[in-house]
Amino acid sequence: MMSKPTSATAGPVLSRRSLGALTAVPGLLSLAACGGSGGGSSSGDAASLRVVDYYNTPADDTVIQDTLEAVASEVGVTISREKVPGDQLIQKVLQMSSSKTLPDLLMLDNPDLQEIASSGALAPLEDFGIDTSGFSPEILAAGTYEGKVYGLAPTVNTIALFYNTTMLADAGIEPPTTWDELTSAAAALTHDDVYGLAFSAIATYEGTWQFLPFMWSNGGDETDIATPEVAGAAQLWADLVAEGSASKAVVNWGQGDVIDQFKAGKAAMVVNGPWNIVGLQTDAPDIEWDVAIIPVPEQGMDSVAPLGGEVWTIPQTGDAEKQKKAAEVLQRFVSPENQLVMGSARNTIPADIEAAKTFAGEHPELATFVEQVSTARSRTGQLGTEWPTTAKAIYTAFQQVLVDGTDPEKAFADAAATLG
Repeated sequence: MMSKPTSATAGPVLSRRSLGALTAVPGLLSLAACGGSGGGSSSGDAASLRVVDYYNTPADDTVIQDTLEAVASEVGVTISREKVPGDQLIQKVLQMSSSKTLPDLLMLDNPDLQEIASSGALAPLEDFGIDTSGFSPEILAAGTYEGKVYGLAPTVNTIALFYNTTMLADAGIEPPTTWDELTSAAAALTHDDVYGLAFSAIATYEGTWQFLPFMWSNGGDETDIATPEVAGAAQLWADLVAEGSASKAVVNWGQGDVIDQFKAGKAAMVVNGPWNIVGLQTDAPDIEWDVAIIPVPEQGMDSVAPLGGEVWTIPQTGDAEKQKKAAEVLQRFVSPENQLVMGSARNTIPADIEAAKTFAGEHPELATFVEQVSTARSRTGQLGTEWPTTAKAIYTAFQQVLVDGTDPEKAFADAAATLG
C-alpha cells in the first residue's frame, strides 16, 4: 500500500486470488471503536484541521490516513482524526453540533447526509467553489440536499450477483441475466444441502438494501410502494423460498451470513458486495467464483442497484479560514488520482466517471461492480429525510410476505398506509 498517492495507475493489475492480500473491507457495516482526538472547538489555528470518520479496518484506516495526510501536506495543514463507531456516528455528530464542536471535515454514510444537512450543520460545497464536474448525477445525488451538494464520495459501492463458477459449469448453466433464468438456475443448482441462491431479507435497512435491485429493476419506486411492480419483486423472493431454491433462513441473514453460506459451499449464487471479497478470498481460497450483474425481469432492462459509500462534508463551524482550508483538502482528497488509489485499496469504485473506467481496466475482477454502479441510484435521492421511514416499511412488508405468507400486494399496501 502506498504511503502517498503519486500516480493514477500505480501498482499492477491484480488477479482475483491475489487481490485479497492487498485490499480490505469497506465500511458499509458498523465498525468498532478506535481512539479519538477529543471534542475541542474548531476555532483556532487554521493550520490544523480536525477530521471525524468511522474507518478502522486496516486498509480503510491506513489508506484514508495516508491520503488525508498527503493532501493536507500539499495544502500546508496538519490533520487530527477522530474515529467514531459507525453505529454511534450520527448521535455523536448531533451532539457536536449542539455543543458547537463540529470537526472541520466530516465523513457520513451517504443515507445519513440528508438528516445532518437538514439540521443546518453542513455547508454547501458550492460556497467554496469545489469542482464536482466529474461525478455522475446519481453519485452527486447521494450527497445532495434540497438541490445543493453538501457531500462528495471519493469512492462508492453496490451489490451484484456472486456465483460459484464450478457449480454452474458442472450443471451446464450460464450466469443468469433475467428473473426467469435466475429462477431456473437457482432450482437446478439446489440439491442436498446446497441452495441455488442466497440473499439477505433481514428486517433491517440491510434487507431493504438487498431488495432494492429487484424492486427498482422491476419499475418499483420508493415514492409509492403500493404498486404491482414492488409487489412483483417480493413475489420473486417468495417464490424462490417457497420452491426451496433459497433457504427460509434468508429472513434472518445479514449480508455477512449470506457470504458465509457461499464460502461454505452452501449456496451456488449470492447477492453481495465487494467489501466481502477479501474475506471470501482469505477464508475460501479454493472456491472459483465470478460476479454478474443482478438479473432483471426481462432481457434488455437496466439492472438498478442501490449506491453505497460515504460522503465527505464541511461542517458549519463558524471558522471561515478553517472551512477554506478544509475545502482545499477535500478537493484534493477526491481527485481522480486519489480515488483510484483509495478504490484499489478498499475494493470500492471511483466516483469520477473517467476514473471508474480506468479502474475497471486495471481491476477486471471489479469491472462488474463498475458496470453495476453506472446505473445505481441513491437511496435518498427522491425521499430525502423520509427515506429511513420508507426503508423500514419496505423491510416490514417483505418480512410479512416471507415469514407470514402474506400476499405481497396486501403487505405493501398495508406498509404504504403507515407512511401517510
